[in-house]
Amino acid sequence: MKTALVTGSSGFVGYFTSRALLDAGWQVIGLDSLSDYYDVGLKKRRQEMLLDYPAFQVVNEKIETPGVLLTLFEQHRPDIVVHLAAQAGVRHSLHMPRAYVEANLIGTFELLEAARTFPPEHLLLASSSSVYGANTDLPYAETDKVDSPMSFYAATKKAGETMAHSYAHLYGLPTTMFRFFTVYGPWGRPDMAHFKFTKAILNGDPIDIYNHGQMQRDFTYVDDLVGAILALIDKRPDPAAPVEHDNVSTVAPFRVVNIGNDSPVKLLDFIAAIEGACGREAIKTFHDMQPGDVPATWADTRLLTALIGDRPTTDIKDGLQAFVDWYRAYYQI
Repeated sequence: MKTALVTGSSGFVGYFTSRALLDAGWQVIGLDSLSDYYDVGLKKRRQEMLLDYPAFQVVNEKIETPGVLLTLFEQHRPDIVVHLAAQAGVRHSLHMPRAYVEANLIGTFELLEAARTFPPEHLLLASSSSVYGANTDLPYAETDKVDSPMSFYAATKKAGETMAHSYAHLYGLPTTMFRFFTVYGPWGRPDMAHFKFTKAILNGDPIDIYNHGQMQRDFTYVDDLVGAILALIDKRPDPAAPVEHDNVSTVAPFRVVNIGNDSPVKLLDFIAAIEGACGREAIKTFHDMQPGDVPATWADTRLLTALIGDRPTTDIKDGLQAFVDWYRAYYQI
């Protein structure tokens, strides 16, 4: 039985990734701080469900705490590492930037140092579509420059990519960075739009719509995302063997891969799909664009397809119906 270390294992993507690895026969070591950035009860419930698996173990500590990751690497010698733990949220980074330094920079440094000391077969680290920042050419390709972040959150994610590349080069660590595009689905984060909109619509409260609705996002259903993560485990980057549309580094076993739907959805159509799933119309309040936000995202997924072939892509109406059904059941509405 191979061992995977998943950081942020009680988070939204971390829970589904851990569960998928367990279902595939892996032993999973989870690390999660159960931070109070959002409802800790939601994180604890995810963790309880993972603990039903005999092959799952968890440590509740912060990734940035010196020695925590090094000890886990030394004890378990993971074959692969999926690093998902981070301080998330573009808007929150305007008010609490230090949390992003601690989790996203120092935490990633601690992970890289542990991996240098006890090298896994493959490091897989989460980045974000936010790194594309002020880029206006769509769809976003992994080869685009990402030198103009629009939020401090995006800046820390870009810094994490750069740090990981240096370790991949210096120590020969095979490293894949994922750029996630607006992940949604059951058990999602309460700070995300699909969660907030559903809650407000079912409660009869108004929803806030920024840039007067003139926005679009490449929404990615969580099952589609996790399927891509697992498929990429065996696709270690090799500078000597690039694939079509590759951005593999010429000096390191390092690449960046977009994981999105390659199908952007207009914000008002997204809201209409939630209204349909809820069976109620939203009370809409329109606002100007918020600082740090961007009007559109769209993933170029040609590299992902070249690496893993065609994969399922969930229709937005089906994905949002699944989320609303979960929300009603979980909150007994």
